[in-house]
Amino acid sequence: MAFYEENPGEIVRADVLVGIPTANEVESITRTTAQVDKGLSEYFPDMRCAIINCDNHSLDGTREAFFSAPGKTPRLYISTEPGYSGKGRNIRNFFEKARQLDPKALVIIEADIKNISPVWVRNLGAPILKGAGFVCPLYLRHKYEATLTGSIIYPLVRCLYGRRVRQANAGEYGLSPKLLDTYLNPPLWNEAIESFGVDIWMANIALASRLPIVQAFMGAPKAHRLKDRYVHLEALFHEVVGTIFDLMQVHEDFWEQVKWSKPTALFGTDIQEGETPLPVDVNTKRLHEMFVEGFDKYYGLWELIYGPIVAPKLQEIRSIGLQHFSFPTQTWLTILFESAAAYRRMSPAERKNLLDGLLPLYLGKVLSYVKKTERMSLQQAEEYIENECMMFEENKPYIVKVWTKGERG
Repeated sequence: MAFYEENPGEIVRADVLVGIPTANEVESITRTTAQVDKGLSEYFPDMRCAIINCDNHSLDGTREAFFSAPGKTPRLYISTEPGYSGKGRNIRNFFEKARQLDPKALVIIEADIKNISPVWVRNLGAPILKGAGFVCPLYLRHKYEATLTGSIIYPLVRCLYGRRVRQANAGEYGLSPKLLDTYLNPPLWNEAIESFGVDIWMANIALASRLPIVQAFMGAPKAHRLKDRYVHLEALFHEVVGTIFDLMQVHEDFWEQVKWSKPTALFGTDIQEGETPLPVDVNTKRLHEMFVEGFDKYYGLWELIYGPIVAPKLQEIRSIGLQHFSFPTQTWLTILFESAAAYRRMSPAERKNLLDGLLPLYLGKVLSYVKKTERMSLQQAEEYIENECMMFEENKPYIVKVWTKGERG
């Protein structure tokens, strides 16, 4: 349960409930709350609505800014204990409070989005009221934004669970209360999920729930406050990829039976105008350096895990050089499949080492993607990723084989 709660309006029921997780977001919470309020007022005028600020005991005035933001929608503030951080803890508190309020639809929106508009609330919440179980946003993105999603999350999760959900780790969601029991009594909960792993945890559990899944077109890029792309890269990579691998064990009876993927319903196509994604600079020289540096630390591990076919292929990739760098999709999917199977058998310390060693390979795959698509339009780059996803699906029997038998194909 939340350590602290403030409920000045004495909210006891809410049909549509929006949660805004925060950790020292005084600069952004006012605008986000105001936009959420407008969305609820405009698109759900006849329903009881409420906004919950799920906070990490912020000391910068986040709570005060939340309550003082413009709007009339009833509000409630809940917080973790002092010293406890992580979006996952905030989401857990949100779910616990939501169960008490008996909502018909739940929406989660991050606080630091600079360009949120009221229609986003509609697009995430309305499909739930129409019977969807889970809604993922579909943002317009630059081809080099969210490379972890394009290189690992989308192709691997699509291959495993059989649904084409392009941005399963986006941070905003619509949720049916039917998922609350599973989320509050989860088959897996750990420190990774309490932090960066919570988004992909929610999505994977929803994908395995057999409830209807919807993608909501948001009509715009998602603009966060300016952040250094590499500050949290290692933690993000470990917690997101580790959570996917952990949930593969939980849901193995489900995904082993899935053979191909199917499209996901799209909501929000009535949005007429779409903004152009902002440019994303990629330091290809640094990506190449980090890939090459991985050989000194991890080549022995790669030989052990990926075997006598893949390891020499990695040496061949290394020898190409930056100008003509290429990382074949077949080699990459084999590495991911073998990593997942090896992770299953490892101790926690060995798993950390495996993910440490997988990170420079991922950066090499990102570099290859940049080199392949640098002259492509956004649509052409998306088609390139779609073709890679089809290769993952075509090789699905391979991961089932190495997973169930521990054998190398």
